Amino acid sequence: MAALKEVFQKYGADYETTMSRFMGSEQIYLKILAMLPRDENLQKLDLALQAGDYPAAFDAAHTLKGMAGNLGLTPLYQAVCATVEPLRARAPGEDYAVLFQSVKEEFKRAAGLVELVKEVG
Repeated sequence: MAALKEVFQKYGADYETTMSRFMGSEQIYLKILAMLPRDENLQKLDLALQAGDYPAAFDAAHTLKGMAGNLGLTPLYQAVCATVEPLRARAPGEDYAVLFQSVKEEFKRAAGLVELVKEVG
């Protein structure tokens, strides 16, 4: 499916490496990617940050990081990494609201990949 490869590369992800994780099956990949918008970790991260519960925020961000990495969603992965590391270090004074906004924007872009593939394909 050339459409997925094209959309994926425009998004900024490594198509070949990601597809190797999914045994070269774009259908399996798209099925799993379609579950992304239902994942609750973005909301958990938001609520934990608002409550100042940094251990819970770290857990949610770390889960998002793993998911983004496994799905090859490089821009989302990078945004989440920028949030995970300060949370891991319990960095005081970090502007988590700004970091979360970046994660939220990249999550939305990543979740939209399925629709983009449908439009192009």
